[in-house]
Amino acid sequence: MKVISAEEVHSSLSYPELVDSLQEAYGGKYSMPPRQVFLLDENTNHDAFAVLPSWNDQFIGVKAFTYFPDAEAPHKSLYSKILLFNRDHGEPLALVDGTTVTFWRTAGISGLATRLLSREDSETMLLLGTGNLAPYIIRANLSVRPIKRVMIWGRNLSKAESVAEMMKEEFADVLFSAVEDREVACSEADIVVAATGSHEPVVLGEWIRPGTHTDFIGNHHADKRECDTELITKAKVYADSRVNAFKEAGEILVPIKEGSFTEDRVVAELSEMCRGDAVLRENEEEVTLFKSIGMAMSDLVGAGLAYDKVINN
Repeated sequence: MKVISAEEVHSSLSYPELVDSLQEAYGGKYSMPPRQVFLLDENTNHDAFAVLPSWNDQFIGVKAFTYFPDAEAPHKSLYSKILLFNRDHGEPLALVDGTTVTFWRTAGISGLATRLLSREDSETMLLLGTGNLAPYIIRANLSVRPIKRVMIWGRNLSKAESVAEMMKEEFADVLFSAVEDREVACSEADIVVAATGSHEPVVLGEWIRPGTHTDFIGNHHADKRECDTELITKAKVYADSRVNAFKEAGEILVPIKEGSFTEDRVVAELSEMCRGDAVLRENEEEVTLFKSIGMAMSDLVGAGLAYDKVINN
């Protein structure tokens, strides 16, 4: 069985190849039982262990991760591994670093949503969030649209400036800048991606102009959200998974609780979008919104692609 390190994952994966693989996989046949999250000690802390299984016609996989929020150096708060098996006969194939795959596939889904829902001539992008995902989200979105300008916002301006400087070196033909005014930036963007982890809206519906595609990644809480109700009610809303969205996506659940939105207004989930069974963008004026929680199938695709690359090189 092959052990695939974080460095090997980074050297194996690229955009738009991963976006292509995700689109093909979600458009095909796969199985993905509900993920299981176990609290290890409910009385004293939030230490947890999670298991996320999935399989398709090539691989069987399970991502397992631990979350210890109070971990102290040299330990990390999160450790993640993906175990791959051969689908035909069950042989264990590889143990893949799950943390790096998660970065790559999370951003890859953002790129896929942009490919499916944004205007093809989208040239300006706003990224809200300066965490570890930021460079991956930029790379994935730039790989699927002719983006010429990227604005980056963060609560810490210096971090936004650092991300902008780092990406300038990688994409010399793209104008990168750190911005402070979210309202102005939203009004100028063709694509808005939020990956902040904020518990309060960082994007308001009144800021978003017609024709914009929006994508919300950072929140996984039923009572928190990165956008307000106005944006949800004015947009065509899509989700990576209805089951996940109706359990964990405050962006959708809070408006439902308010009586401003209903479950049947979620137009489609990712598998329907990739199979061609869903109505996507129909004109240049629509506002689209994609809510991503994260799915085990994405981990399987990322880990499987890294495995194929490693054993064939």
